[in-house]
Amino acid sequence: MYGIEDPPKDGVDTAVIKARDAGVRVVMVTGDHPDTARAIAKRINILPMEKSYGDAAEFDVIEGSRIESRVPKGDKFEDDEPPENVAWWKKAVEHAHVFARVSPIHKQVIVYAYQKYGHNGDGDICGMTGDGVNDAPALKAAKVGVAMGIRGTEVAKDAADIILQDDNFSSIVDGIEQGRLSSENLQKSIMYTLCSKVPQVAPTFAELIKVPPALTVAQVLLIDIGTDIWTAIAYALQPAESKLMERKPRHPDVEKLVNTRVLVYSYGYIGQLQMLCCWIMFFLAAPGVWELYQKSTNENHTPSEWSPEEKKIDTIGMTTYYWTLVMGQIAAAISTTTKVQSVFGFCGTPYGFPNMTLNFMFLLEIGLGLLSIYNPVVSSWFETGPLELKTLLLPTSALVAICFIEEIRKFISRRLETQDDDMGDSSDSDQDSEYSEGSPLN
Repeated sequence: MYGIEDPPKDGVDTAVIKARDAGVRVVMVTGDHPDTARAIAKRINILPMEKSYGDAAEFDVIEGSRIESRVPKGDKFEDDEPPENVAWWKKAVEHAHVFARVSPIHKQVIVYAYQKYGHNGDGDICGMTGDGVNDAPALKAAKVGVAMGIRGTEVAKDAADIILQDDNFSSIVDGIEQGRLSSENLQKSIMYTLCSKVPQVAPTFAELIKVPPALTVAQVLLIDIGTDIWTAIAYALQPAESKLMERKPRHPDVEKLVNTRVLVYSYGYIGQLQMLCCWIMFFLAAPGVWELYQKSTNENHTPSEWSPEEKKIDTIGMTTYYWTLVMGQIAAAISTTTKVQSVFGFCGTPYGFPNMTLNFMFLLEIGLGLLSIYNPVVSSWFETGPLELKTLLLPTSALVAICFIEEIRKFISRRLETQDDDMGDSSDSDQDSEYSEGSPLN
């Protein structure tokens, strides 16, 4: 008698748990016998150790013979499929952990089913792994097909989108983490870039109510092209937050990269704080601006009628507004490096300033701002003027204020997130108890 075992690779069991914590469902699709598939699935934490009940028990392990009568009428599932098939597949994609004794066409059908009926009808973003010729149709059908680079056939590699060089499932999870980090950093870069648009456009509308000019087109371009664009690019090198792989993923077909939350954060929150700080400094820190505004309002004193001294006052006011916006954008850049984790360790693990490229961009913004203020040639290009030391230092309070307010928001967000996690742990306690006590889950 001979005993033959083809054990799963080391680390797969922990990778499955890491994927599940990140909101990724891992499902086994195999041509093996259901008992073999069930045993392996339990060892790598895909299938609960204990018996399930109800629909979960019926759809835990699905054999290929049950799929024969559930295939779509055409090449893939359409809206006019038989109701009984639709109901069956909705339960299957919700509860199934293993598909066993399946044929190549079954694998393709399973992929189409998840992409049609998963995620409460929005469709799952489905990735498929495989190495053989029989896996090629499913690899091609999946949103992301992943072929094995070592033992994979050339047909499978041609059909896939990604070739896994080490044939290790853990590398797929690492790739998901890197992809999620890239998406997060791109979104943070967009959030940072949009923040300055509110204080940039506000002076134009303010002039309609006789407010002296607070920002010129040249100064707007100096902020956008001279500093913001390079700082935004530096976000590509931003390390991950501590709980990046413990949060619910963003469904790209449901939640776009630039969504309502991004716009509210940039335009309705940070942008408003920046604008408020800029106006406060414009009227209070720059000497004579408030008086100039009152004169323009009461006497209909237009800029074309200003004396050289009044024009100088407005130039200092514009410079103060510009410098405050520079400080505000540095604050926005610091704040948007994380969404929830504390940057400074305010009641939490500090994220800090790990991106040295971004840190250099902060210095570049300050240096370019000072150059445009105090260099006579450059200041003549951008209609700025030298500021007194007090006027120069006061806008730094905008940086401190915005960062402080953001730390409070992140603290509240972490508390709410913790409460949600506690509620989720409570509701999932029965499911977690189904896994073996010695498994990596516990």
